[in-house]
Amino acid sequence: MGAAADGAEIVRLGKEHAELKPVVDSVNALEHARAEVADLEAMAKGDDAEMAALAREEFDELNARLPDLERAVALHLAPKDKDENASAILEVRAGTGGDEAALFAGDLFRMYQRYAQSRGWTVEVDSVSEGEMGGYKEIIASINGDGVFGQLKFESGVHRVQRVPDTEAQGRIHTSAATVAVLPEVEDVEIEINDGDLRIDTYRASGSGGQHVNKTDSAVRITHLPSGIVVTSSEKSQHQNRARAMKVLKARLYDQQREALDTARADQRKTQIGSGDRSQRIRTYNYPQGRVTDHRINLTVHNLPKVMEGEALDDIIGPLIAEDQAARLASLEDR
Repeated sequence: MGAAADGAEIVRLGKEHAELKPVVDSVNALEHARAEVADLEAMAKGDDAEMAALAREEFDELNARLPDLERAVALHLAPKDKDENASAILEVRAGTGGDEAALFAGDLFRMYQRYAQSRGWTVEVDSVSEGEMGGYKEIIASINGDGVFGQLKFESGVHRVQRVPDTEAQGRIHTSAATVAVLPEVEDVEIEINDGDLRIDTYRASGSGGQHVNKTDSAVRITHLPSGIVVTSSEKSQHQNRARAMKVLKARLYDQQREALDTARADQRKTQIGSGDRSQRIRTYNYPQGRVTDHRINLTVHNLPKVMEGEALDDIIGPLIAEDQAARLASLEDR
């Protein structure tokens, strides 16, 4: 890194160093522990009874830690998602349930927003379509930080809510849903888009407040003709909207490639947690019972308010990541 002069090369080497350092550190820790175990074993057989007793005690403690150190090394060497450390694009859309679905989509987005802030990530809204009664019909945002995609990728899917809507006079529980998609934010070098494959339209953004919003053709709609993917951005600056829309388009095209690869490998996978199938109902938020259930790993937590505040989301994300890690270790052992 010290010999590199080009800025892009320094960034690339920095990322590579960040990925390799945990592997090297875990291997060094294991080798150091094994060497120390051997030394303690020799000391335990010495003539000094007091020293031998201390050595045996330390030997037992350190020897008990070896399996965890070996597992850490194996986990670092197991196949992993190359986008693990990437920033991400979060898309939340109202599903079945009308106005209540839009309100729930708003609740989900705020949950992820608070969770991101608690981890020091930055959230920037790229596109938004508000619901008539509040919440969002659709909201797309960039979440920037180290390891965002690796932490949030298992959130993709259908999220179902069971609760009494504010508009329900009879107090009946309604079921509605929202879909979440978490896409890795790709670098420019990772995917190419031909200008001839794009149709770019500008139009007047709709929204409350501001002459600029109402009178200027600043909103941008980009259609990728080969795939049919359409992305929009409707902030004040047309130049900024174009850049944001292109960023989202690249992420969606890249995600198509990832999803096709996951589908091709599906029969060989030990778990479908990371399949990225957004038609799958992955989680239920039951307000009357105060519980959240993740159906993929049959996990139920009874702290719904804190989950929705983003404070206890790790209570669900953590076990999902652990399940994926176990599957990756198993695939390594099968080789």
